[in-house]
Amino acid sequence: MKYIIKSEEPIEFTEWKNQANAEWTPSYDKLSGNIKNAVYEALKKEQGFICCYCERELMEDDYHIEHLNPQEKGIVDPLEYSNMLCSCQRQLKKGEPRHCGNSKGKWFKEESFISPLSPECERKFKYTFDGHVESANEMDYAASITIDKLRLGIDKLNKMREKAIEPFIDYVLSDQELIDFVSGYLIEKVDNDGKYNPFYTTIKYLFVG
Repeated sequence: MKYIIKSEEPIEFTEWKNQANAEWTPSYDKLSGNIKNAVYEALKKEQGFICCYCERELMEDDYHIEHLNPQEKGIVDPLEYSNMLCSCQRQLKKGEPRHCGNSKGKWFKEESFISPLSPECERKFKYTFDGHVESANEMDYAASITIDKLRLGIDKLNKMREKAIEPFIDYVLSDQELIDFVSGYLIEKVDNDGKYNPFYTTIKYLFVG
């Protein structure tokens, strides 16, 4: 899970909400078209175009707005940008397992959930060379619950992480070549067209520490 630093909400979104009057009230159900696209773009950019939870690449038409604190609970304004993230899996394909925001659904317990908005989130998980994810501390129940609720340890995601790891364990690479390869992969998004490479923290954990 990559730490996400929230940015300011897009100006188009702010102006749209400011149009509220006695006859019209903005709501999440009314968020659509260019305004919703502006929100999507802002969320994707601040996340480096990877899923807020599993870190796979956000593919076109395969992502959705995720409310960290579910809007159904009525605790947070559904239009509060600081509570919005971008998760993968917009529409499930037949037979595809739910994970990330689709798996989390309406569940949220702050004390039992590791948030990607927490600066400590990257240290809460550890990864194995076969793509599995575990709690970095076996006594950290919040990390274990987060993995379970987001289903970060399902076969689909394990295999995707393993595939991302494979090029780095090519025995033909010299020590220096591996260092250079890892450094290139972990390049900051500001130097990489605003993007992070998929499963960024997996590679960082295994090859940088």
